[in-house]
Amino acid sequence: MSSGQRVMALIVKETRQVLRDPSSIAIGVVMPMILILLFGYGLSLDVKNVPVALVVEDPSPTATELVAGFQLSPYFNAQITYSLPPAERMMLEHSVDAIVRIPSDFARHVNEGSAQVQVLLHGGDANRARIIQGYVQGAIQAWNVRQAAEGKAMSTGSVAIQSRLWFNDANESHYFLVPGLIVLVMTLIGALLTAMVMAREWERGTLESLFVTPVRSEEILLGKTIPYFLLGMIGLALCIVSAKFLFHVPLRGTLPVLLGASILYVLVALGIGLLISSSVKNQLVASQLALLATFMPAMMLSGFLFDLRSMPTAIRLVTYLLPARYYVTLLQTIFLAGNVWSVIVPNMLVLLAMIVLLGIGSRAVTRKRLD
Repeated sequence: MSSGQRVMALIVKETRQVLRDPSSIAIGVVMPMILILLFGYGLSLDVKNVPVALVVEDPSPTATELVAGFQLSPYFNAQITYSLPPAERMMLEHSVDAIVRIPSDFARHVNEGSAQVQVLLHGGDANRARIIQGYVQGAIQAWNVRQAAEGKAMSTGSVAIQSRLWFNDANESHYFLVPGLIVLVMTLIGALLTAMVMAREWERGTLESLFVTPVRSEEILLGKTIPYFLLGMIGLALCIVSAKFLFHVPLRGTLPVLLGASILYVLVALGIGLLISSSVKNQLVASQLALLATFMPAMMLSGFLFDLRSMPTAIRLVTYLLPARYYVTLLQTIFLAGNVWSVIVPNMLVLLAMIVLLGIGSRAVTRKRLD
């Protein structure tokens, strides 16, 4: 048999092995398709449909025309209020990214050539805030041009804009990035490391030895989880100290609330890792699945790097299944806005529900029996 024939025989043998191994097909075919479709449709650097609260204190036709410019723009998703407190509450909950306040004397000052519009921007993401500020300026300038084209006593630029950043007066990108990086660190410690724990035991055959002892399945899971939980808490402490003293990110909420939210997320990540490794029983596949299910979504689809409201509806619905989405919201709120309970409580309850479901799932797949 020639060398070429031997190589061909090995290729045929390995091809059959690949076709018989579902994990290889999943990693080589299914995972790339999921990634390209999910992230290709979900990720966008465009800023559109910006949620903005329009505080209309002047009911005059002049102010109404300005409001219509925001309502008809594809760049804004305008919500009308007639006083500032409701708009401030929406900004605090981060349901809007900006407040545009049209004062009660707007029409009179327009006629005098000294009109002003107040713009309050959510500064959590400093770069996004700058883009939104440019959009607001563009909408007002377009209104100025329309006024001049209609022959009204207006000159372009006569409406001044008073802008202010909330939650990030220093206009620092660290305020936005560091909380997101904490999410990635907790995901790595909780999910990626834990995903290989049970799989490693299966590969080494040591789990069979545990099965013949009086140790119960839930005790095995606790024994595997607690060391990584403590490791996660050490990592969290280092992250908080670094955020506060190295990057000078303000912590406007309280430390117990931050710790409570972080503990819930670490437990969720540990649960995902254990569920994966208990199911696949292979370290390579477990690590790949952990990356696909936790780390990459935490980076791309959690709201850390890309705004969720700019994503298509189908992708945005997928993000509700990702625990990192809720942890990013919690960290950004606690660090930058404080203890906003209308945001903190619902997100923590979702993480708590995920812990229960993952605990039940991990217990179900970790049975003291040999296949």
